[in-house]
Amino acid sequence: MAVKSDDHDQGPRLPPTWFIHLAWRTHRGIYRVSRGRVGLWRPKRNRWGTLRLTTTGRRSGQPRSVILGYFEDGPTLVTMAMNGWADGDPAWWLNLQEQPVATVSIVGGGGTVRAHAAEGEERERLWARWREIDAQLDGYAALRSTETAVVVLELVPGPD
Repeated sequence: MAVKSDDHDQGPRLPPTWFIHLAWRTHRGIYRVSRGRVGLWRPKRNRWGTLRLTTTGRRSGQPRSVILGYFEDGPTLVTMAMNGWADGDPAWWLNLQEQPVATVSIVGGGGTVRAHAAEGEERERLWARWREIDAQLDGYAALRSTETAVVVLELVPGPD
């Protein structure tokens, strides 16, 4: 069977959106059922880790939790508001834009964080780091009609 020459230029292929959302809901369910013993892992040099982020719902005012991929950049945690590479911003990012203080759980700790979108040189540097972890990052990002926010979570010092 002949392959059209432009077939190689289509970029990475994703599973259907419903499957991506089901996979993340299942992951979150496993975390919940195991009471946090399964479902989070630390990032390594060329692999992202997972964290649990709990935001305040912008409409409900209720806690909303998601599991996200991340890497560490010094004392900060870095994730992306990619919405499964579909268009639109994920609800957790919309919640953080309304109320930037949230909590995270990571292997071995967590705490209160303040979120902001990386911009300019910071965004370029952090995007390049994500690209080291996933060589297909730019191809996935091209599937979206809007820029994918790189979200920085800075730990807020607690009382001494």
